[in-house]
Amino acid sequence: MGAFPLLLLALIPYNILAFGGGLAGQADVSALLNEGFGVKLPSGDVWHFTYADIFIIFSLCLLFVEMVKATRSGRGEILNHAFSTLTFVAALVEFLLLKGFATTTFFLLVAMGLFDVVAGYTISIVSARRDLMMPERD
Repeated sequence: MGAFPLLLLALIPYNILAFGGGLAGQADVSALLNEGFGVKLPSGDVWHFTYADIFIIFSLCLLFVEMVKATRSGRGEILNHAFSTLTFVAALVEFLLLKGFATTTFFLLVAMGLFDVVAGYTISIVSARRDLMMPERD
């Protein structure tokens, strides 16, 4: 499970909405994502919260966990970086080529995937370099 790229947990539901959006009564993914609800705040203002916001917040939480996982070293983390790279490439292809994926929400998911790949490799390299430079204790 350590090699599983967690951002897939956000990309899979988006794919289900994009490919099966008609099942939810919406043929347009963008319209479905822009639906939402309002939350009345103590100030009296109403905060309008969309389903797109839920995807972004959920994905940011997953990205945080991915960054924490990147600090570990081991075979599972190398596989995780490889799978994260494949996930990013697949999401980028979907964004560029498939209908229903050209939304700001999906673009932000793709950007998080890119951040996960670049930051994951960078953190791993820095951690490995630090491990190699540690002096041995007697």
